[in-house]
Amino acid sequence: MKPALKSLLILILVLISSITSEAQQEITQQEVKEDSGWQQLDKGLELGLFLASQLAAVGASQVRVLRIDPNYYRFRLLNVSAIENGLPMTPRQWCRQNNLVAAINPSMFQTDYKTSVSLMRTRTHINNPRLSKDMTILAFNRLSKDVPQAKIIDRQCEDYEFWKKKYGTLIQSIRMISCKGKNVWNPQPHRWSTAAIAVDGHDNVLFIHVRSPYSTYDLINVLKKLPLDISRAMYTEGGSQAQLYINAGSREYEFVGSYDTAASVTEEGSISWPLPNVVGISKRKLHPGE
Repeated sequence: MKPALKSLLILILVLISSITSEAQQEITQQEVKEDSGWQQLDKGLELGLFLASQLAAVGASQVRVLRIDPNYYRFRLLNVSAIENGLPMTPRQWCRQNNLVAAINPSMFQTDYKTSVSLMRTRTHINNPRLSKDMTILAFNRLSKDVPQAKIIDRQCEDYEFWKKKYGTLIQSIRMISCKGKNVWNPQPHRWSTAAIAVDGHDNVLFIHVRSPYSTYDLINVLKKLPLDISRAMYTEGGSQAQLYINAGSREYEFVGSYDTAASVTEEGSISWPLPNVVGISKRKLHPGE
């Protein structure tokens, strides 16, 4: 390799490494192999750091959970397909440009880097109109006050045709924990970082990020053993594009995924990838419940 080219590659690698936020570095330094429990970031918003009951092959085996009370936070689905000449952005950029407190992957997307793999729509924009075979649908922006602020519809035990009329935003993705509390995945050899969304027994919404590599089957068992009271959960992304960004008060966190093989997942050298879609939260300006 020519010296000039080698120097250029080294410079590029240094620049990529510097992209990792100070917040990400801070949380990595804080992570020890023990539970940190819940810390309140703001009213109705808590960050939980938990040690997985099953240690991963590499990494801190840490489960990060943002617990959100929908009475204090509104949920928003943002799509690059809804923006003229729009380009994908990192979760941090989505948050800063839209005054969001946090953002996570809403679902996987197609090769056009724009369209969700399954149903995704708001009252004003349809990203994908197709209802696939997947069983879970995150629903929010309720149209009447006789239903929860946010809900995961499970098509196996609920009438989707009834519930879809109750909410303005619908995001379909892959079920992890069913309405009966069951792990619906099969054991598998492949492991990766994961982003997921769940609801608990008190109608809180959980944004979940696990950087250490687990098979989805094993991760579900890990989540079921944690004090999260999960009633339903859906998988939203895996690998290097699984991300969760939080900026609440004076605390900022940027959790990113890594490659799809356990051997390559480390806690260093992470970058935040641009995403075409995110689901985020913003503080309510009205009284709780309105």
